[in-house]
Amino acid sequence: MKKDAPISEKLSIKNWSEEDQPREKLMSKGRQVLSDAELIAILIGSGNREESAIELSKRILKESQNNLNELAKFSLSDLLKFKGIGEAKAISILAALELGRRRKSEKLIDKVRVNSSKQAYEYIKAVLTDLPHEEFWIIILNRANKIICKQLIGRGGVSQTTADIKVIFKLAIDKLASAIILAHNHPSGNLSPSQSDLNLTKKVIEGAQLLDIKVLDHLIVGDGEYVSFNDKGLM
Repeated sequence: MKKDAPISEKLSIKNWSEEDQPREKLMSKGRQVLSDAELIAILIGSGNREESAIELSKRILKESQNNLNELAKFSLSDLLKFKGIGEAKAISILAALELGRRRKSEKLIDKVRVNSSKQAYEYIKAVLTDLPHEEFWIIILNRANKIICKQLIGRGGVSQTTADIKVIFKLAIDKLASAIILAHNHPSGNLSPSQSDLNLTKKVIEGAQLLDIKVLDHLIVGDGEYVSFNDKGLM
């Protein structure tokens, strides 16, 4: 008869319930809820024969007085002294700590706030000017109308491009957008909105309302000039 495993036998992280696994915990609850040991356990991935990744991480932290600033002083050879920490794991820890150190030394980027179509145009014109084909982009903004990022949605021919509304909203949701600005170019130089431009704008606005996302504007960009749907009363 097979004997039961001793109660004291360690369980690997993979055998824990998903709620207790650091990676799953991070995905379901966010990175902020993880302890320092859990974050380090994600970096090293596994422990040794006697310790789980969490237990090994706790021991490493204990040796650094449970202080990440002290841990950041550890050298590669210091980390290699821990059973279960090889070069790859030690390098992962050192790299993560170095990124943290560099982050502290960098200034926060002051995001651009968009209060007018002119400001939106100045932000997006570099990627849409002088193109021989049409491209469709969105500018994603937060609740304060500060720019989070810009994203290419579609690329087309000389006279038309395809913009998938599902892709627009997926990106907006992924980036936790509170507002978006649509933008595309007309290589012909004729900045008059086409009927398909108007129809697409209408559909995006209708969909955005269901998601509590504002569509602030739709810009058509040409050679050194632009047209704003909002300024023209087309929204």
